[in-house]
Amino acid sequence: MIGLDNLSRNATSSAAQRALDQGAGILRLAPTWVPRSFCVPGRRIKLEPKDYFALGGARGGIDERWLSSATRADNGPLTGPDEGLSFVVAPDQEKVPFDELVGHLGAALVGQRLWAGYSGWPMYSKFFDNLGPLPLHVHHTDEKAALVGRTGKPEAYYFPPQMNNHLGTMPVSYFGLAPGTTQEELRHRLAKFVSDGDNQITELSPGYRVKLATGWDMPAGVLHAPASLCTYEPQAASDVFAMCENWTSCRTLPAELLWKDVPPEHHGDLDFIISLLDWEKNTDPDFFSARFMPPIREGDTTLENAGYTQYWIVYRASAFSAKELTIAPGASVVITDSAAYGVIAVQGRGALGIWNVETPTLIRYGGLTHDEFFVCESAAQAGVVIKNSSDIEPLVLLKHFGPGNPDLPSAGLK
Repeated sequence: MIGLDNLSRNATSSAAQRALDQGAGILRLAPTWVPRSFCVPGRRIKLEPKDYFALGGARGGIDERWLSSATRADNGPLTGPDEGLSFVVAPDQEKVPFDELVGHLGAALVGQRLWAGYSGWPMYSKFFDNLGPLPLHVHHTDEKAALVGRTGKPEAYYFPPQMNNHLGTMPVSYFGLAPGTTQEELRHRLAKFVSDGDNQITELSPGYRVKLATGWDMPAGVLHAPASLCTYEPQAASDVFAMCENWTSCRTLPAELLWKDVPPEHHGDLDFIISLLDWEKNTDPDFFSARFMPPIREGDTTLENAGYTQYWIVYRASAFSAKELTIAPGASVVITDSAAYGVIAVQGRGALGIWNVETPTLIRYGGLTHDEFFVCESAAQAGVVIKNSSDIEPLVLLKHFGPGNPDLPSAGLK
């Protein structure tokens, strides 16, 4: 969410084109903040401390910043009409909804391949910043999400060192189920969600201590309780889930979160909740080797002499991918990609095309920044000039791509 000053809904095609033209194919985006009533902010996403509860106690603290989002959050009955949606900073500081620009610009923005396949921008990324671990939950597959008129939600995690000056209260993630776990054991824990205090469901799930500058792939249908780090999360454009743990960080969770995206006729049906899981993936004895993602260098070490290094940091999913780009102090480089992408600066300052880039120290709720952008496909393919204006500090950018990134096969990662 952003402040409502100079906000424009119902953008025209000409306004969308002016927004794209002013940045020569690169859009500047305003920060988008999302609260969660069941979470406590970790206070690492650079929001001004007095603004973490800007939406009031009933909404909970702000612990998410959504990036390159044409998706609205599904966040309970108090959800704002634009919650989760990115806004483009157009000429004269007008703020235009990103989904409307995507609709007007179509293939000129996201590329013909994605427009033909999805008629939109089908992913977003976020910073998720919770002080404690998240409760164990699952995101639906496309098949199950379709039962409630939604789409599935695979996601991935990367843990940027720049966003983690502290690791929160429990830097351990629970993923999947221990091999040999039975559906009856899981059903027993789910039954205790509403009847018997802490259902202790994470006793069935292996825990993995999180390492900074690494990541994990999390397909739809896999149980997960992410650790208490600030996480960069590329994901499919959906906000569908079923909460399976009823007690975390000394707080109870309401039963309606278990049934949040379950068809009404299946409310109370624990077998339906179990059917949301991909049992084979959850109990995979090789889960670590199949899902852990150490960064993989793009190209060879000679790129350092050219003034930059780039790593694939999200590369196991077909629905999205991501890179970390580091520009050396004082360097100016031209970076080409085959697909459109969103980008967020996490360290340093410089320029991205015609735009100044500044990694903020503090951001006021409703304020603007120069740290988030979206690069259209033609600009990405032509090459973007990126400059680091510091003589001592690297400029570090995280880049998130949509489905079927053509560069993944050539990198040998798919």
